[in-house]
Amino acid sequence: MEPRDIKSRPGRNSFDCFCEEGTFFKLINNLNHMKNEVSIEVKRHSLSHLLAAAVKELRPNAKLAIGPAIDTGFYYDIDFGEEKISDEDLKEIEKKMAHFVKQNLTFERSELSIDAGIKKAESEDEIYKAELIRDLKAQGEKIVSYYTVGKFTDLCRGPHVENTNQIKPGSFKLDKLAGAYWRGDEKNKMLTRIYGLAFDTKEELAEHLKMLAEAEKRDHKKLGRELDLFSFHSEAPGFVFWHEKGMILWNELEKLGKSLRQKYGYREIKTPQMAKNSLWITSGHWDHYKEDMFVFEVDKEIYCLKPMDCPFNIKIYQTRQRSYRELPIRYTEIGRVFRNEKSGQLNGLFRVREISQDDSHLFITENQIKQEISGLLDMIFEYYRDLGITPEFFLSTRPDDFMGEITTWDKAEKDLREVLKEKNITYQLKEKDGAFYGPKIDVNIKDALKRSWQVATIQLDFQLPGRFNCEYIDADGSHKTPVMVHAAVFGSFERMTGILTEHYAGAFPVWLSPVQIKIVSVAENHIPTCRRLAAELEAAGFRVESDEANETVGNKIRKAVAEKIPYMLVIGDKEMNAPVLSVRDRGAQETRAISQADFIAEVRGKIKNRLG
Repeated sequence: MEPRDIKSRPGRNSFDCFCEEGTFFKLINNLNHMKNEVSIEVKRHSLSHLLAAAVKELRPNAKLAIGPAIDTGFYYDIDFGEEKISDEDLKEIEKKMAHFVKQNLTFERSELSIDAGIKKAESEDEIYKAELIRDLKAQGEKIVSYYTVGKFTDLCRGPHVENTNQIKPGSFKLDKLAGAYWRGDEKNKMLTRIYGLAFDTKEELAEHLKMLAEAEKRDHKKLGRELDLFSFHSEAPGFVFWHEKGMILWNELEKLGKSLRQKYGYREIKTPQMAKNSLWITSGHWDHYKEDMFVFEVDKEIYCLKPMDCPFNIKIYQTRQRSYRELPIRYTEIGRVFRNEKSGQLNGLFRVREISQDDSHLFITENQIKQEISGLLDMIFEYYRDLGITPEFFLSTRPDDFMGEITTWDKAEKDLREVLKEKNITYQLKEKDGAFYGPKIDVNIKDALKRSWQVATIQLDFQLPGRFNCEYIDADGSHKTPVMVHAAVFGSFERMTGILTEHYAGAFPVWLSPVQIKIVSVAENHIPTCRRLAAELEAAGFRVESDEANETVGNKIRKAVAEKIPYMLVIGDKEMNAPVLSVRDRGAQETRAISQADFIAEVRGKIKNRLG
């Protein structure tokens, strides 16, 4: 699968005060000019200015960088020099911002010539603003604009609220501090980033804070440690240490994926972890992604750990002459790829340096596009039905920097639209968001907290087969270039495991739970019965643990509850002699009586149907 985000793109989808990518255009297009109906993006952008105004009043020596709006609020990057700032300082800054809001201050726009703007920034020792204006001058700009609110003036293209009374009191909150390199370059100085949350109303902010508190409880890094699933260590940043229970999760997900891909006619392969850089020169990745690859020298030649599997699959395709009769060829592998992510971007299972993908590559004719995309969509629905999650679909169309012929693109996009329509799949458009080599269908899922995650992707590729001179002999004897389809349904095992851990809050459905049944002995004389029962349930195909520790039964029960195990069986004198099992279901306070045969049938049914 081709990488979706090997290169980070700072500022994307933000509304900024002269940030590098100038994304203010989107904000301007979305601005509602009616005085009392201001978009939330404009409010958030305005709050970033009030944040800067508060900081400059409280810390006059601070130097301002950039302050865009983001999805749930805003931030501002600031150089505090030798001054220290802590979470406690945020309360003071937030209080000052609230004071500004209550003063009914207006935002007033002004302009200066580009040279006057540079002179102004330099005279105020605003070194970051001066650098931004000099860059604008190099791009041919003649004028720069400013917005003044109260006594504070900031370089910005706008727009903003007309008056601070359009921001409701209590609708924003300063959230946290973070480090951020100036312009996203680790060679530059580390600045302090102050994040804020902002919504239209106080009630919306309260609801978001409630969601954040729940998300903190569900944090996969915390649950991974508590449930003994996986861990992270400073000696190997960006790499995951999978524990025994974590490997059960992994193997169950892999088993599900392999069974479905086999059902849909995919042939499993395995390719190396590294190759000479000549492979990446041919593919074109060397010019674009070299900095994001792990590169080293062996026998005076340059080798790379692979950042994607596609070229390796092509090498297998090229091992012999192919005929149109063989197509489609559907390769699949659990591909381990490596990307040299910046340390500041690493985030548990969500952003790692070793990525394990359920990767598939199809070699097809243009006439087979619709049927193969249709099959992949069917497989996606099966995957996510088994996970108990409903997928959402997006069609990404031709970008401005596309390669190939427009007619080929138009046909490919038409085929994708028709398949989605024939399957009655509701989808949204991502205009110009396709890969440079072809359009794609992206799949998102929403977790229990309604957060959206991109997971699966189906990408059409008309370029890579040509770069490698891939061919097949058509029915008329002519040599044709196949179309390549990149497809991953989980996206990556690491990311998917993190999403599922947070979605289920660690209480995985029975089929996925590392331990499905916990047997608790009340006293030492009950241990033989516990062991016999455990052996019988293991023979029935279940994952069973027996707690025989010399502890109180109350402690053992509390531990089993904390481990979020689906079923608990407590064995004491009464249970040892009873003809039925006493079962405590996950989340229940009381036990229920059920025969061993019926219990086995019940658990088998849930596992077979992948239920809770």
